[in-house]
Amino acid sequence: MEKVENLIPMAVFARVVETLSFTEAAKSLGMSKSSVSRDIALLEQRVGGMLLKRTTRKITITELGLSYYQHCFKILNELRSSELFIKEYYQETTGTITLLAPVTFGTQYVVPVLNSFLEKNIHATIDLDLSDKEVDIKESPYDLVICVSQDPPLHEHTQFLCSIQWGLFAAPGYLETLRSILSPKDLPTRDYILLRGIARSISLPFRKDKQKISISVQSRFRSNNSIALVQMALSGRGIAYLPTYVARESVAAGKLVRILPGWVMDEYKIWLLFKTKERVTSGIKRFSDELQQRIAAAESKEHP
Repeated sequence: MEKVENLIPMAVFARVVETLSFTEAAKSLGMSKSSVSRDIALLEQRVGGMLLKRTTRKITITELGLSYYQHCFKILNELRSSELFIKEYYQETTGTITLLAPVTFGTQYVVPVLNSFLEKNIHATIDLDLSDKEVDIKESPYDLVICVSQDPPLHEHTQFLCSIQWGLFAAPGYLETLRSILSPKDLPTRDYILLRGIARSISLPFRKDKQKISISVQSRFRSNNSIALVQMALSGRGIAYLPTYVARESVAAGKLVRILPGWVMDEYKIWLLFKTKERVTSGIKRFSDELQQRIAAAESKEHP
């Protein structure tokens, strides 16, 4: 079991090493000099060796003390970081946050959160780039990047936001022109509305229990924008392959119908990338917290 009671004496020892003075260490820590001496003596007793050599004129650090200081420094540094975090968190958010987000996800999820964020933080500003382009956040001008991928990004400062399920959707009027669709094999092969890809044909994956089926289909309309695909589907031009959240409102209004809802199709994940850990300001932290809360609320409505 970790000796938690060592943490305060370790921080005290680190400050003594940095100041080479019991008096200065006590002053900076808001402690009495006698308390500092007592903590150092207690720590030496616990580690089983002398950490400091004290004379009336100066303090010198033993070889054991120098090595042990490296560990204690980390404790003190974490205390400083936690104090700075709390201070920044309760300070008024200022400055500009630059953010890149996919067009559709950004419009439906990010913009409402930013609207609320700006209302609460009147001195903050937002520079939002809605684009489906891929960037290296380290080499980009953005503080935050929201990206969509099936695998975790290679970037080290990453936060998972949510999973995005895909499905097939069509207008009720269009479905009336087709025979009953009870399984993927009943699907037509033409008149699909798809996100723009390299080819006009695509293989749609279906999974249910232990069954796995792929159906090759051809598109009649392609676009790089999900909203455009929804509009075409609403017009009865074919079957749209969409993220479920994009079609949610149209399905709730009865304007689109989910085809084969019992089958699982593609799943992608939404990730929030921070440029560096050091640049995660209180404003960025507040925004990311609010975004996660909004996503969680939307998912709870979809899956009560």
